[in-house]
Amino acid sequence: MKYLIVLLMAFCLILFSCDTETSTMESTSTEFSGAENEVKIINMNPGHFHAGLIHMHNYTQVDPVVHVYAPDGDEVDSYLSMVEQFNSRESNPTNWQPEVYRGDDYLSRMLDEKPGNVMVVAGNNARKIEYINNAVENGINVLSDKPMIIKPEQFSVLKETLENADEQGLLVNDMMTERHEITSILQKELAQKTELFGELNPGTAEEPAITKESVHFFYKTVAGETLIRPAWFFDVEQQGESIVDVSTHLVDLIMWQLFPEEPIDYENEDDGVEVVNARTWDTDLTQSQFEQITTEESFPDYLMQDVEDDVLTVTANGEFVFRVRGVYGKVSAQWGFTNPDGGDTHFSVLRGSLADLVIRQDIDQDFTATLYVEPTENADMDNFESTLNSVLEDLNESYPGLGYENTELGYKITIPDELSETHEEHFTRVTERYLDALVDGSLPEWERTNLLTKYYLTTRAYELSR
Repeated sequence: MKYLIVLLMAFCLILFSCDTETSTMESTSTEFSGAENEVKIINMNPGHFHAGLIHMHNYTQVDPVVHVYAPDGDEVDSYLSMVEQFNSRESNPTNWQPEVYRGDDYLSRMLDEKPGNVMVVAGNNARKIEYINNAVENGINVLSDKPMIIKPEQFSVLKETLENADEQGLLVNDMMTERHEITSILQKELAQKTELFGELNPGTAEEPAITKESVHFFYKTVAGETLIRPAWFFDVEQQGESIVDVSTHLVDLIMWQLFPEEPIDYENEDDGVEVVNARTWDTDLTQSQFEQITTEESFPDYLMQDVEDDVLTVTANGEFVFRVRGVYGKVSAQWGFTNPDGGDTHFSVLRGSLADLVIRQDIDQDFTATLYVEPTENADMDNFESTLNSVLEDLNESYPGLGYENTELGYKITIPDELSETHEEHFTRVTERYLDALVDGSLPEWERTNLLTKYYLTTRAYELSR
């Protein structure tokens, strides 16, 4: 009898050991070490060209097999065509291997199979938060194109999804490519140099401390090819209005530049996060312009409520002023049909007591983002150039080759080509940073907090603009 008891105890210990080992394996299944091919990508319904741009290069950490789930149609075909272009280029070709499932049940099929551990989503925004939430509920990390949400009622879902991700140790983030634009980086860096910039001017609602305005165009080229947009891009119920779309980037940049690596919590009274005013307005497109952009010969039924006399009205423009910690910021995002003189335009000003830091991207700059340092009336002009030269020498340790030219618009910062990258190349940097965060096991606290605050501001602005 004694031997039987001993055998039973030993058997129980073995079972406990096996169960503990299994539990340990499950609890570490989402951990990353940077090992080769450990990241398995799922690309969910890739309806925007951003979904393809993450494939411009291969990454040692990422398995070249990409699991694609999408309804059949032109959008997934365009995505696959872009991936094939990267695979077949002469210089530094990639070796992505898409495995594609096409069907209306693409989401449920992905959730049944779960072939990867990171879901990339860039496309129709109407269901994006649904994709993100389902991925997190099934233990899958997420790298999402902006915007994650386009309506105020989706904010609570995003908040709950992020909390769920935190509990599981999953990483959810959006693609903030504009942080990798060198003029934005240097605008941020120069604002920290008080000997040049002075103190930040908190501004007012009429003249904010920082303003970021961008003008985009529906008809454009990407990587030398005319960009064909899906018809749903012009449906604000699917794409979202500009005030919750492009403005996501602009709000992110403002918080990132004003309060570097500081968490801004919309629920913390001390942070004083508030939208002051907001408005939206329309852009008109004729049927022929719509056809040029989409190749569609007629407007689809879901757009007809916004069509009058063969002209489509799109709520494609929005702006708002907000306040954080007593500092005012303004964002403005606009869309036109095309720019006969060139590409997208951008304007940004960050106001200091001694100098304003201004980014201009317009016809005078050949549509290339250009940073200017403009002395204020408080600046010591006898020593301003020597101060600027000293500051740039300090920055040259991190950004070699910086210089300046005195122009009518102020001191133009000259930036060597080696420090400049295209918008398309920024997606590689975003992906690399996300892969690093997977290995770290989490986002920095400031980035996780500001992610939610950013969408609080955009959706609150949407509400105020009604």
